[in-house]
Amino acid sequence: MHDLERALTDIQAVRSQIARGTQFRGYGPVAFAATGILALTAAVLQAIFIEDPRAETAAYLMLWIVTAMLSTFIIGIDVLTRSRRIHSGLANEMVQAAAEQLLPSLVAGVLLTFVLARFAPQSLWMLPGLWQIVLSLGIFASCRLLPAPFVAAGIWYLGAGLVCLALTNESNALSPWMMGLPFTAGQLLAAGLIRLYGASRDED
Repeated sequence: MHDLERALTDIQAVRSQIARGTQFRGYGPVAFAATGILALTAAVLQAIFIEDPRAETAAYLMLWIVTAMLSTFIIGIDVLTRSRRIHSGLANEMVQAAAEQLLPSLVAGVLLTFVLARFAPQSLWMLPGLWQIVLSLGIFASCRLLPAPFVAAGIWYLGAGLVCLALTNESNALSPWMMGLPFTAGQLLAAGLIRLYGASRDED
């Protein structure tokens, strides 16, 4: 019995190692494009319904947290379905390997948001830029499982986040466009890169 358990453990370790050395093709361009449109929609909704986000930080946070959760759900469902079709028997290991690259940045983003909202609300103006920088770190971490051109998406989010921090002042703090435009462009860029380098036409 112990030999069988050891053999099964060794097989699982080999499968996980193979997954970590295989290019991940579970991301689909349509899902990423949809999340880009979702980000633009959220920015428009904020512009219409949240007149002063500095005085309505709860509404602001709720809008963008829900948007992030919907985006994660859309991409997550797409990843699961595509991985089962493309990676077949290694689907679970491939999804796990991809999730391990992104999870630290997602957790960091959640904790950063909580800490600023709870203990330093006067610093919430930095959130758009910080969210983009945190996402860029997740993308950079994921690049070892993706084609090399995907680093462009990480560079975009890093640069956009730094620009947001540099340009934000009292008049445009928590502006919908500081979130909506960079995330829309970034997700559409990612969708284009996936279309060109990460997925063949017969897999879309």
